Amino acid sequence: MTSPTPVVDPGSGRRTDGGADLDHLDRLAALQEAFLADVPGADPRGHVPACGRWTVAQLVTHVGRIHHWASGQARRHQETPLGRGPFDLAPFYAAQAAELRSTLADLPPDTPSWTLLGTGPVSFWHRRQAHETLVHLHDLRASVLGSGRLVAPERPIDAGPPVWADAVDEVVRMFAPRQVELGRMTAPGAPVRLTATDLGWSWDLGPEAHGPAAVLQAPARELALVLWRRLTPVEAGARIDGDAGLVADLLAARLVP
Repeated sequence: MTSPTPVVDPGSGRRTDGGADLDHLDRLAALQEAFLADVPGADPRGHVPACGRWTVAQLVTHVGRIHHWASGQARRHQETPLGRGPFDLAPFYAAQAAELRSTLADLPPDTPSWTLLGTGPVSFWHRRQAHETLVHLHDLRASVLGSGRLVAPERPIDAGPPVWADAVDEVVRMFAPRQVELGRMTAPGAPVRLTATDLGWSWDLGPEAHGPAAVLQAPARELALVLWRRLTPVEAGARIDGDAGLVADLLAARLVP
């Protein structure tokens, strides 16, 4: 018997259905530690699959800068510029990761902060930065291995299905509506159901209707990576029922920044 899909407030990253919240701060720290441990073994000039022309050096610099920027957003202060680089990658990342962890640990979760949705609790950044690091850790390992498809079998990330499912929820309930509001994508014309088969959890994207026009099914990890364009549905072993064109159009849209 599966449990109901958690109901999470996109503005705070916390559940509103009485269920236990994920410990996003603990997950963030573990993912940052894993990311930092992988940096020395990656070729700074190596290509990062699914990230256009990015190199590992650009990826690591990006994640460090985002941590630094998020620290400023959490404190409601404009961040101090870090300079143009190039940087000594491991020490640079370690410093920004430590700054973010310290900032988020020092601020009570309900402290007002600047978020992607306007002013909201600092707990928003607990979740957002955990998932930022999760996806980019996958990118870093994909660069070392030469393919995102090899990460799960050869260098799996220590994050269980509920963590990956929470990343799906963030795309569906926070990023996609924001992208529509900003004019970066058009909302689906008919509902698409996303189902994490290993948990039995589902989310609907698009207008309310009596039932979905299409269903995209995959384990939570693969589903999250499809939404983040790190894996194609074929690479993820996903199953599509119903209007496959509707699913293709959805995945071609800018679901995430």
